[in-house]
Amino acid sequence: MAKRLLVAYGLWALGGPLGLHHIYLGRDSHALLWMLTLGGFGAGWLWDFWHLPGWVAAANGAGGPGDRDGTVPALSPLRLVGQVTVGMYFGLVAALGMPWVPALLAQPLAVGLGVQLVSSVGDQTAEAPSILAAAFLASLLFQSRVLAVLPTSLAACIAAQRHRRYKPRGTPQPRLAARLYHLGLACLAFAAPLVCRGLCGAAGVLGTLLALPRAATELLLLPLRTGQLLAEVLGFAGGSPAQDGGTGFEPSSWSERQQRAYEVLGLPAGSSTEDVHRSYRELVKVWHPDHNRHRAEEAERRFIELQEAYEELAGPRR
Repeated sequence: MAKRLLVAYGLWALGGPLGLHHIYLGRDSHALLWMLTLGGFGAGWLWDFWHLPGWVAAANGAGGPGDRDGTVPALSPLRLVGQVTVGMYFGLVAALGMPWVPALLAQPLAVGLGVQLVSSVGDQTAEAPSILAAAFLASLLFQSRVLAVLPTSLAACIAAQRHRRYKPRGTPQPRLAARLYHLGLACLAFAAPLVCRGLCGAAGVLGTLLALPRAATELLLLPLRTGQLLAEVLGFAGGSPAQDGGTGFEPSSWSERQQRAYEVLGLPAGSSTEDVHRSYRELVKVWHPDHNRHRAEEAERRFIELQEAYEELAGPRR
């Protein structure tokens, strides 16, 4: 089917940064490059405006070159600049999107693929193994350097220029569905690491935002907590019953304290006041420290327990 210039310009205007006009003209490598760089960072999309008539004519089989077998494409400074720029761009994206992958593996691979993509734009291409080999070699030489992506990209570009050639003519083009499928997979492979890294960063930001109200509340209550602590230190406020140390027993509730007091005096719960007095006097004589000098420490402890138990049971009645 013949390509129409008006349709190409319409697609250029509507979806030029996404390479829709290149897909229409069968220039899939150019379309993928535009998808991953948003129209060559904007400048390439505007540059396409003047080249659309020639591309439409080439797609329709008019104005094409003759026999190109054995010839080498002319050196293009614009293509060389594009290779260096896109190679560095792909290398930085790999470093940001895949920090868990070793730099000696992810960075040269990404740089080499970026250079190869630019080399395949239009009717030219290059040998991908040579480009990747040069990228990995340069990455080994300049490892642990701040700008290692630049010499890696330059080495890959030199290899691409030395092995540039024309694409074979007459190669049948796949159907549109298959072309779109391949373009989608390439875009997914490029964007997935960035999306994953972005989601991880968003989760961290969300956790920080959720912790802000609690931190603000703690900050607002800080003067009150400081005043309460100062009052406790100065003796104006007492601690909680659970914090008050006791030598004999430390039950929390009043009924538990009474139950413990009856146990210390050896009486059943609910005994009369007379029984409390009698048991107290008998046990005090037994455990008085003066009568138990051979076990003074235990006697003193038991004597204090008896005093506290007696005050617990007989104190409110007196």
